[in-house]
Amino acid sequence: MSGVFVSLEGVEGAGKSTVIKALTEYFASRSQDIVFTREPGGTPIAEKIRSVLLDEHPEPMHDDCELLLVYAARVQHWHTIIRPSLETGKHVVCDRFTDATFAYQGAGRGLPMARIHELDHWAMEEQRPDLTIFLDLPVAVGRERTLQRDAIADRIEREDQEFFEAVRQGYLALVDAEPERFRVVDATAPADQVCRQVIGLVEEALDGH
Repeated sequence: MSGVFVSLEGVEGAGKSTVIKALTEYFASRSQDIVFTREPGGTPIAEKIRSVLLDEHPEPMHDDCELLLVYAARVQHWHTIIRPSLETGKHVVCDRFTDATFAYQGAGRGLPMARIHELDHWAMEEQRPDLTIFLDLPVAVGRERTLQRDAIADRIEREDQEFFEAVRQGYLALVDAEPERFRVVDATAPADQVCRQVIGLVEEALDGH
């Protein structure tokens, strides 16, 4: 594939939406052909699955159901948007990708990592981004930020602090396992500083391609 694939990861309140907006505006001003997308979602079918995943339901969602829905959306997203874009030379920046599954459903929900690896191998052939930027901050800080939002929290955002502490540790374990792919950005810094750092990392990845 000739395009560069970048993913952006972080726990709730890390500022991914702000960074994605800054990236979109920055690269649009330079007329660079970059596809910005998100997970779960990115296509009409995957966005419908996203709604099922994040909405509250009268019945509790089983953890395995959540995992399978995540991958159903990802498979559709990969084959419809991400892979075709990369194959035609377009660069892709995605708000979350597979690492989020290992962090949220693996570390957070406590599902066996081996099971997720097996599913990932079957469904996605273990595709990974060329660069993954992890916006890191203490969970308490992220939760305080989310409380200041006007938007109503979704089903996963309503999880307790213990869940998000496990998610963060899951991300940090992934960073330790693949330091060549990950770059960690201190998300407690001022937003403009975080955005500049992420833009620089993405530019570096594109320039080195």
